[in-house]
Parts: sequence; structure tokens; C-alpha cells
Amino acid sequence: MRADLGERTAAALVFLSSAAVLVVELTALRLLAPYLGLTLETSTMVIGIALAAIAAGSWAGGTYADLVDPRRVLAPLLGVSGAVVAVTPFAVRGAGESASASGGGAVLLVAAVTILVPGALLSAVTPMVTKLQLQSLDRTGTVVGRLSGIGTVGAIAGTVVTGFVLVSRLRVSTILLALGLLLVIGAVVIEVLLRRRVGRGTGTAAAVVVVGGLAAALGPGGCDAETTYHCAEVVADPGRESGRTLVLDGLRHSYVDLEDPTHLEFAYVRAIASVSDVAFAPDEPLRAYHLGGGGLTLPRYLAAVRPGTDSVVSEIDGGVVRVDRQLLALDEAVAEVRVEDGRLGLARLEEASRDLVVGDAFGGVSVPWHLTTREAVAGIERVLDDDGLYVANLIDYGDLAFARAEVATLREAFEHVAVLGEPVDLGEPAPGRGGNLVALAGDRPVDLDALQERLSERGTGWTVLTGPGLDSWVGDAEVLTDDHAPVDQLLQPYVS
Repeated sequence: MRADLGERTAAALVFLSSAAVLVVELTALRLLAPYLGLTLETSTMVIGIALAAIAAGSWAGGTYADLVDPRRVLAPLLGVSGAVVAVTPFAVRGAGESASASGGGAVLLVAAVTILVPGALLSAVTPMVTKLQLQSLDRTGTVVGRLSGIGTVGAIAGTVVTGFVLVSRLRVSTILLALGLLLVIGAVVIEVLLRRRVGRGTGTAAAVVVVGGLAAALGPGGCDAETTYHCAEVVADPGRESGRTLVLDGLRHSYVDLEDPTHLEFAYVRAIASVSDVAFAPDEPLRAYHLGGGGLTLPRYLAAVRPGTDSVVSEIDGGVVRVDRQLLALDEAVAEVRVEDGRLGLARLEEASRDLVVGDAFGGVSVPWHLTTREAVAGIERVLDDDGLYVANLIDYGDLAFARAEVATLREAFEHVAVLGEPVDLGEPAPGRGGNLVALAGDRPVDLDALQERLSERGTGWTVLTGPGLDSWVGDAEVLTDDHAPVDQLLQPYVS
């Protein structure tokens, strides 16, 4: 004999299925960030796919509920959803690792499937449950309104719990595996309640969850620490015993020599260090502020070559700071590290309180746009003293549209601006070129000949561009503002 769902069971089922859709959506953003960037376009794509899944699932679920007995399909909806959710980390990361060979198409396709399938199936639950709860036409409005409201509350709960609790405490793969297991358990419960048995399909779904767990653990995309914003790894340098590379979301972010903080591996870091070497008196302690921390390579360098330097760092990701302390031997005396957004960190600093501001928060696949604008640059100018300098690491490819726009923005605020980079990148921009560039800005001149000599001594192969050459390079690039900063559209991510 088949049973009906009680009101509380029905409410719980709608609440949990709606919450699960949002958990999948938010964690998908985390899974895709290493391969597509945490950009407006990526977020738009994921939200669009999730909304399409909700629309398709609700429509199909309502239609199907009128054609078959919903009791027959509720458990399979949950079971199949759980199985797909559980294998999502392995599937997306596996596709992401092969993205260089497929041009990114594979990761987009896999991501779409792993959002669409569980999203549509779980969204079909609400109209199915609604059909079972409609015992009388007199209560249609009450039942539909109540379950719709409960579903919305569930979606809100899924969003809030994922964003504020789960992601900060658990790995994404753990979240999705646990959700997959919970959905399969829910399938078993519903099957027993409605049909007094457990179907073979539920057992298959449970087996897929187990396989998904093993695949996620043994497959690509492992992290030493999964932070609020990144998948973080620390990789030992086989050619240098004390060398460590901090890898964030699959990209080499910082290099730290645990025994020699003056060893600077990356060319752009050597370029920024060259600016500090040339622009300020030797051995003079500096008051430095760093937008972005990463492995804190530059604060370590300044502490070593300029004892007494006061470095303040704004690093938005507290997990990265923990990695610095636990795996990269960060000495607390090197810098005062504040876990905060850089724009807010700037506002906390006193006017004319810094000799040097270092911007190193921009990545190769995503850029915090609010640190690029005229208003953000005004905040930087405010905290610099009269002889202060701003040095920023920029990353761009293709026609370098973002880099040129950022330099145009700096030129509106500062009297003296120069760009340091590979000679090929400082000629006429052309597709396929790009990488790291360093922008130098201030209201006082820097000895550019001495800077060029220092860049050569450090073996960067970089050159300095300023004056009419910089005018031509910047061209008609637009100034970025808080009101209009299409950074995600200007940035050209590198695809090999």
C-alpha cells in the first residue's frame, strides 16, 4: 500500500531540494575559478545555467506530475542528483586539467552538465510534491504558496550556509560528496515512505557516490589547503632545496626561498624590487603597504634588505595567510598582515603615511576590478607621501587592453608613470603576447636609466617605457571608474 507525504515531510523535501540547487551553484563557481577565473562572466554563466536548470526542472516536473504518479519518481530524482553531485569535483577538475588541450570547451561542457542535471532534477521535486499535497481544490492557493515559500527559504538557506559556513570550513569536494550522500539517503527515505521498498537504482546511486569520493580524493585538483577563495598548494623546488612555490588555483602565484628572502625567482618581483632599490636611499627603512599578500615575497625582501621596514599587508584570503605561516615559515616580524579587502584596507591607512604601495592582487584569469579604478587609485595617492611611489603587477594578454586601461587610469592621477616589461610587450600590442607587466607611478621622477641598469643586473630582460612611447602604447584606452570598469571583458586570459 502506498503512503502519502505528510505536510512536514513534504516541506522538508522541498526545503532541502531547493537548498541543494544553490549549494551546487555556489560550489560550481569555486570549481571553475582555477580554469575560467572568478570573473563577472563566469558568475553570469553559472547563474544562467542554474536558472535554466530551475526553469526546465520546474516545468518538466509539473508536466510529468500530471502524467505519472509522483511517488514513483521522487526517489530516483534525488538518487540521480546525488550521484551527479558526488562526481562533480572529479569531472570538472578532470576537464579543467585538460582544458589547455581542448581550448576550455571541455570544462564548460562538463560544468554545464553537472549544474544542469542535478539542478533540473531537484527543481522538479517541488511541483511533484505539490501535486501530492493537493487534496482539494479549495486549498490550491495555500499549498502552492506554502511550498513555494518553503522552497525559496531553502534556497536562501543553501546560499547563506554555503557562502558563510561551508566554504570557509570544508573542501569543495567534501561539500559536494556530503551533499550527494545526503541526497541518496533522502532517496532511500522517500522510497521507503512512499513505496515501502528500496529500489536497485538507489543502490546504484550510492555506489556512484562512493566512486565519486574516491575519484575526488585520487584525481586531479588536490590542494594542501582549500581556502575561502583558492585551492592552495605549496610545491618544493627540485632545483633549490629551500625554494617553495605557492600555487593558487593551479597558477604559480609566489616563490619563497625559506632561507634566503633576497632570492627573487619571478621576473616581475625582481622588477618591483628594482624599483625599491633605485628609487629610495640604500638600506633606508620604508613604510610600505601591500595590496595583496600571496607568499609575501616582497615584504620578506624589504625586511631583509631594509631592516626596520614597516610593512602592512591587506590579504583578503585568511586561508592563504595560514598557509604562509604553516608551510612558508612566515615570521610575524616581517609584516603586519590584515585579513581584509584591499580597498577597505586602503581606507584604514592615514593620509601620507606610506613611502611605497605595492599592488599585487591581480591574477591572470581574474582581477578584483574595484582595485583598478580611478577612485581606488585616488585612495592609493592619498596614503602616499609626497615622494611616495605606487608599483603594481599587471597581468594581461592579447592586445593588453586591461593593462593599457589601467595605465591610462594611473596617468590621470600621477604626474610620472612608466611601464616595465618584456620589450615585445611594450611595442605595438599583438595577439598572443603578454604576461606580467609592472606599472610605476608617482608624483616625483625616478632615475629610469638607473632603473634600466638595475633590471639588467637582475637578469630580467625587461625594459622601461615612458614618455611619447608610453603615449603611443596606451593609445585611446579608457580610464576605469567605479561607475564603469569592464575589467573582465578587457582582460584577455592566456590559452595555450
